[in-house]
Amino acid sequence: MNKEIKGFTIKLIIFGIIAFGIHCLVFHILFPEMLLFIPIWTIYLFNSVLVLTIFCYLNYKVGKGSAKAYSIFLVLTLVKMALSLVFLLPLFVGKSDNVVPEVINFFISYFIFLIFEMISLNNFLKND
Repeated sequence: MNKEIKGFTIKLIIFGIIAFGIHCLVFHILFPEMLLFIPIWTIYLFNSVLVLTIFCYLNYKVGKGSAKAYSIFLVLTLVKMALSLVFLLPLFVGKSDNVVPEVINFFISYFIFLIFEMISLNNFLKND
C-alpha cells in the first residue's frame, strides 16, 4: 500500500468517525424515538468503502500513467450513484415506515463524503 492510499485512508477514517458522531448526535436530538430500517453506521460504512475504492482505483490508474483521471472519476461517481440506489432499494419497496428521514440520512452522508472525496482527489491530482 503506497503512502497516498495510507494517508487517504487515515484521513477518511478520522473524517468518517467525526461526521458519524455529529450525524448521530443531531439525529438523536431531532428524532429521539425513531427507529431506522437502515442504521446510520451502515450508511457511513457503505459510503466509506465506496470512496476508498474509487480513490484506490484512481491512484492505480494515475500510477499507470492514465491522463483520463477526471473522466474515470465521473464514470465511477455515476456507478456510485447507481450502487446507492441499489443500497436504498429496500426503502423504495416499502420495508420502512419512515422513508423520507431514511433517504435524507443517506444523502446527507453521501454528499458529505462526495465533497470530501472531490477535495481529496483534487489535491491528489494537483500534486501528481
